[in-house]
Amino acid sequence: MKDTQREPTHEGVIRAAQKIAAILPPTPLIPFEAQGRTIYAKADCLQPIGAFKIRGAWHRLTDLSDEERGRGVVAVSSGNHAQGIAWAARELGIEATIVMPEDAPHVKLERTKSLGAKVVTYDRMTENREAIAQGIASEKGATYAHAYGDPWVIEGQGSAGIEIAHQMLAQIDRPVSKIIACCGGGGLTAGLALACPDASVIPVEPEGWDDVCRSLETGEIQSVGENPPPTACDAIQTFKTFPINFAVMKAHCREWARVSEQEIREAQRFAFSHMRLVVEPGGAAALASVLSGRIEADDATAVMITGGNTDAASFAAVLNG
Repeated sequence: MKDTQREPTHEGVIRAAQKIAAILPPTPLIPFEAQGRTIYAKADCLQPIGAFKIRGAWHRLTDLSDEERGRGVVAVSSGNHAQGIAWAARELGIEATIVMPEDAPHVKLERTKSLGAKVVTYDRMTENREAIAQGIASEKGATYAHAYGDPWVIEGQGSAGIEIAHQMLAQIDRPVSKIIACCGGGGLTAGLALACPDASVIPVEPEGWDDVCRSLETGEIQSVGENPPPTACDAIQTFKTFPINFAVMKAHCREWARVSEQEIREAQRFAFSHMRLVVEPGGAAALASVLSGRIEADDATAVMITGGNTDAASFAAVLNG
């Protein structure tokens, strides 16, 4: 790419949305009742790879030149960005290598491999995944497609906001006022803020893995620290955000929330019983913030349900309480 350090823009989000609309239908905006009102769930867990990450991956890889495509792509992910990159790479005939934590859910590891990507595993707590991925990319001359700290990825994730804006107007004849997002490194939150600058975009993180919340509270990028607690939310288990994401979030986000593991499990059960959706833990964080009352919704609120990649045994255990 000519300018890998460029900033993501609203115009870039629009272009990403047009590219994605050419290959994928919009995911549904499902009404549900909570807090005494109707709220709308954006079910990106119904994407072909089971997560919103297909958006950023497609925008990133389709903008590679023929020469860059020939050198391949490298990414780091616990599974959803991995599958997005692997899916896009397969469709475009690009060789993909994905660096994944060895404790990633088995279903995510296997689905990434089944899409044709090469998987390299690492220890999440003792090894530096960025160094591993950048080393592989340097050796191969490949493009490193970061899971959230990349302008194309941010713009691609923001395409969900363009869909939400159109769907909300079509369904209730009102512009979306709040978009509540599951947040790891902040790629989705930043993309949504660029997509819908007039809406309040609210990131939600698991307790203890709240680097974005801490960063927004202090005005400077913060880490989760050396000993964060265990979490089932592998999809949003990031140590700290990147400057490119934080700059957008700092400018646009005025509200944020943390949710507990129990609240996340309750949200998974609610999504299944009320919307007939299978949702992984990390994909249920935004919904958990609404059901628990940590975020107050209004009559034009959309909630991102970001992923549904969970294995049957784990999901059955959640449903059984």
